[in-house]
Amino acid sequence: MDLVTIIIPIYNIEREYLERCVRSVCGQTYSNLEIILVDDGSTDGTGAVCDELAKEDGRIVVFHKENGGSSSARNLGIDNANGKYLGFVDSDDYIDSDYVELMLNAIKKYNVPMAQISRDEIDISGNRRPDVCIPPKEVMVVTNLWQIEELLMHRGDCSFCTRLTDVSLFDGLRFPEGKLNEDFFLLMQMLEKIPEYVILPNQSYHVFYRIGSNSRRADSEDFSRVFIDIVDNADYAEKLIGGSYPNLAPVAKRFALYQRLDYMLHIPISQMKKDNIFYRNVVGYLRKNFGRMLFNSRLTVKNKIYLILLTVAPVCTRKIHKAIRL
Repeated sequence: MDLVTIIIPIYNIEREYLERCVRSVCGQTYSNLEIILVDDGSTDGTGAVCDELAKEDGRIVVFHKENGGSSSARNLGIDNANGKYLGFVDSDDYIDSDYVELMLNAIKKYNVPMAQISRDEIDISGNRRPDVCIPPKEVMVVTNLWQIEELLMHRGDCSFCTRLTDVSLFDGLRFPEGKLNEDFFLLMQMLEKIPEYVILPNQSYHVFYRIGSNSRRADSEDFSRVFIDIVDNADYAEKLIGGSYPNLAPVAKRFALYQRLDYMLHIPISQMKKDNIFYRNVVGYLRKNFGRMLFNSRLTVKNKIYLILLTVAPVCTRKIHKAIRL
């Protein structure tokens, strides 16, 4: 039985959610686990809860570190993992008891280095939200080229929390630190190593959706850096596609434009100023690629209308969009 390491980055999480998360991992039908809890400099006693949970199950190992963000916590876990396969669970999410077994069996059956399981989202009241990523109807063995196109079309799931990955795929690769949407960046790099992998329809990973975490902000003046990072990721993807997958160039351009549309529709109006260099560069990119925007068949008509308006009159369009949403 291969050892499977599950890494959980943790920072200032409420006790009930952390206990639910860790115990869902401990309760797996596949028992040969190493469970690494990485306390990322918590300031509210969460670290002590991690130590308590470790006393309940000998498979749990706890590391305490200075705060450095989720990526640095995950990377510390990778550096100290002993498993043949690695999985990741966020500290306020939880998994079904068959999460590991289903993916490991699929890896063995189809002789692939990675398996992906499906997910759902549960809100704070326990209600299931609409699926962000639509699960396949049956098991799928997919190529890396197929998955890249799905990611660039916003149909694929880039989360490493829904994956079990052969540890060898992390050779020379780690999560980018100080970034959000870090899973996309790492997965795009890793897919170059993977000819194919398997996707399962089972929704065994449960995302706990709460307003206030990362991109889920309640205050309209809050602007998560995730909207900056998705633009940076789009630039990386466009460069990668141009060098390795030229047939996907129109899809990569659509992705680059769409990510900037997302940025423009979320940036607070108060930050849309000439001294905001990143904002100015986004507008400049839209103007430079105006023709490609108009003739890109992968963009919807609605996408194009918004992009045109945000290119010609960004502040005015943003004000109108905000008024309509209110």
